[in-house]
Amino acid sequence: MMSIDEEIFYQYQIDPEKLIQYGFKPNGNKLIYATLIFNEKFQIIIEYDGKIKGKMIEVENNEEYTNYRLKKLGEFNSKIKNEFIKVLIDVKEKCADRQLFQSKQTKRINRFIYQKYGVSPEFLWEKLPNYCVYRAHTKWFGLIGNVSRNKIDKNSNSKEEVEILNVKVKKKEIDKLLNQKGYYKAYHMNKRNWISIILDETVTDKEIQQLICNSYENIK
Repeated sequence: MMSIDEEIFYQYQIDPEKLIQYGFKPNGNKLIYATLIFNEKFQIIIEYDGKIKGKMIEVENNEEYTNYRLKKLGEFNSKIKNEFIKVLIDVKEKCADRQLFQSKQTKRINRFIYQKYGVSPEFLWEKLPNYCVYRAHTKWFGLIGNVSRNKIDKNSNSKEEVEILNVKVKKKEIDKLLNQKGYYKAYHMNKRNWISIILDETVTDKEIQQLICNSYENIK
């Protein structure tokens, strides 16, 4: 499970120069920003050393306060959490740019689809901001999303977030593909017509591109 900080900045690329303009100060190999909240009773400290990490300090005893990170929150800690999130979101909006995808292979596949068909990804779901579809003739021929590896690969215990591609295939091809490394039963799609591929370089770009072309033809 991602932390509050990781979730807010997931798929965003931070610009260190903009952080300095925002008010971050160099400190060794880090950039640090601090601001007081709740009548100066708490201090939010945000550190950047390649990624963002925030913490809350209780000013009176100069100790880190973590109760706002608990799953179940009372009214006070909910307010603390909301202030923490508000500061992080402001930093994100002013100092970071949205990166559509994380893995290099996903970026290449997205570029291939645009160059081949002139189709851009459509992000349709507010609750699934990292999921997108590729549509032609009003129908989907591809879907990219992120999921914990163990949810798609039943032989894995890893909770690492991976990006997957769903493509439409002919029924007679599914069993053959599932016997090959890198192919899995379709995640959140009709398993009789779709298949999932983890975009981690296990399956080559050439193979994926051919499947995308087939999927495009399958929806016509």
